[in-house]
Amino acid sequence: MSTESAGELLESNDVAGDVEELRVRLEEDGYLFFRELLSPEEILTLRREMLTVMQAGGWLIAGTDPVEGIADPAARSTEGDLEYTDVYHKVYRLESFHRIGHDPGLIELLEKIRGCPMMSQPQKVARLWFPKFTDHTTPVHQDFVHFQGTNDNLTCWSPVGDCPRELGGLAVLRGSHKVNRVLEHHFSLGAGSLIVHPEQHEELGSEWLTTDYRCGDTLIFPALTIHRALPNVTEDRLRVSLDNRYQRVSDPIAEHMLNPHLSSMSPLSWDEVYEDWGTEEYQYYWKQHQLDVLPKITSYLESAFEEASELSRQGDPRAQLHLRRIALREPDSDMGQQAARVLEDSPTATL
Repeated sequence: MSTESAGELLESNDVAGDVEELRVRLEEDGYLFFRELLSPEEILTLRREMLTVMQAGGWLIAGTDPVEGIADPAARSTEGDLEYTDVYHKVYRLESFHRIGHDPGLIELLEKIRGCPMMSQPQKVARLWFPKFTDHTTPVHQDFVHFQGTNDNLTCWSPVGDCPRELGGLAVLRGSHKVNRVLEHHFSLGAGSLIVHPEQHEELGSEWLTTDYRCGDTLIFPALTIHRALPNVTEDRLRVSLDNRYQRVSDPIAEHMLNPHLSSMSPLSWDEVYEDWGTEEYQYYWKQHQLDVLPKITSYLESAFEEASELSRQGDPRAQLHLRRIALREPDSDMGQQAARVLEDSPTATL
């Protein structure tokens, strides 16, 4: 799918007060899209805070206004790289980054749509993507394979600042949630390392939708809706966005969603996240609920690891890069040691 071939998302601001129509659209299209659902002023304030941390971490050109997000190409990295996580976890400690996930207007809307109390899941996610790093663009996937819990969980994706198509906003495959099952995913580079091939499923159609996102916009979709990021093809701008996920308080949650994002790649505790916060309002808030915690389903990533291992033995450079990251990131784990052994047996592979 090219940027030019994607259609335009349907805005739902005009029916924001019509709960039944919102439910019909979500059921029919597999998404809801709102302009300026979040306060643009709050998002811009958050943008400056996040990018100031990234500039201090060496990701932005020194001396530039951090809000412009002018990336230093020498610092280019992505999820899975230790140098990425080092800076990412500093961003993750910002109280404002977590607070925005509890936006009262957003929570109220979701509770109207679901007709019951809703909770922001503890694991908030930021996506920070360097320009012209297109091999690492988030691939086509369903969120369930990563975040699990139930199919009814809702993702709310919001750009932190304006995000025109060339900066790499999100695109959804309209109606794809109606497949009503988790499709087979395969190894890929990009966030999550998993890709689904919708062209192999005729019932999914091919109606991809996106837009030129503006500051404060929010795209909402359930865990089975197929979606992807567009590549960041700008010359020098970092793309910054939020992934917040919401569930019914009565629904189960996957155990890993109770931990800080990417803490499995580089240790980070909630106490470390909260260390410099000014309030306790959103600290350990989920513990007030009697949540049913489910073990993480590991088969998706295990299958992708096996695929990457086989591709590496065949000389595939993308698979070798993926395994090399694992071997460097976790040299003492079983998977890290297995990745190192596969690389030793792979043509042209180097640690």
